[in-house]
Amino acid sequence: MRSVASARRSPFDFFSRSLSRRLMGLGLSIVLTFVAIALFAPLLTQMGLLVDPTELLSNTPLEPPSLNHWFGTNVRGYDVLSRTLFGTQAALKVVFLATFLSVAIGVPLGMISGYLGGRIDRVLLFLMDTLYTLPGLLLSITLAFILGRGILNVAIAVSIAYIPQYYRLVRNQTASVKTELFIEAARAMGASPQRILSRYLLGNVIQSVPVLFSLNAADAILILGGLGFLGLGLPTEVPEWGHDLKEALADLSIGIWWTTLFPGLALTTLVVGLSFIGEGVSDLLNPRRQG
Repeated sequence: MRSVASARRSPFDFFSRSLSRRLMGLGLSIVLTFVAIALFAPLLTQMGLLVDPTELLSNTPLEPPSLNHWFGTNVRGYDVLSRTLFGTQAALKVVFLATFLSVAIGVPLGMISGYLGGRIDRVLLFLMDTLYTLPGLLLSITLAFILGRGILNVAIAVSIAYIPQYYRLVRNQTASVKTELFIEAARAMGASPQRILSRYLLGNVIQSVPVLFSLNAADAILILGGLGFLGLGLPTEVPEWGHDLKEALADLSIGIWWTTLFPGLALTTLVVGLSFIGEGVSDLLNPRRQG
């Protein structure tokens, strides 16, 4: 006999879950394509199939797309195709560094705060709530200005904006799970707080982290683009979509479309792919949609 939950599940739920899986598959395909581009772009340059993204082609500035330069060249004489492909490296490095740092810091702090409570919890909650009230982009801009340019510095600046999100999510779940009977039994048997946190609590509070991780990854792409557009991202010679869009902005007024189209399209496509993954994971982990 089917359960009551199954009986009440509408056809729309099954359609929505199928759609979520398809979107997540599409998102994974997009992201893996960008990963492959980031990995193989240097090899294509070594083989002579791709121009070095830092090579100034002084004789052909603002050349439209052609057989010589498929995406054309920009005002400084850089090959747009090469800058666009190599920009994938910077984007993925910053995104995964930023999200990894925010998870590595926010999750342990949330578990410790939620489990121990007391003064430690109050202090951490005050600090994280203060950071959480600040707009993420504004906070990242401020920190990037202080830390300076560079992939690691930009990743740190972006990650600080996400740490409070992981902290709040994990803290609330930890505070709820620590009252369960199996936690009380482990404590009664003499298990240390470190053992309880790592063996009994971690697996129960980490389940929602992948959803937040994938959504933050998409958001980090936009923040990186914003920092690059403001001149606070990576060094000028490093291919980066936001910086290239900043330099190409004036080209639109004189009918030069290719210098903005391709970096903008790459940035948008990667954000959409990561968003599809995040929405798909969120929907599939939703207990109302399972079964």
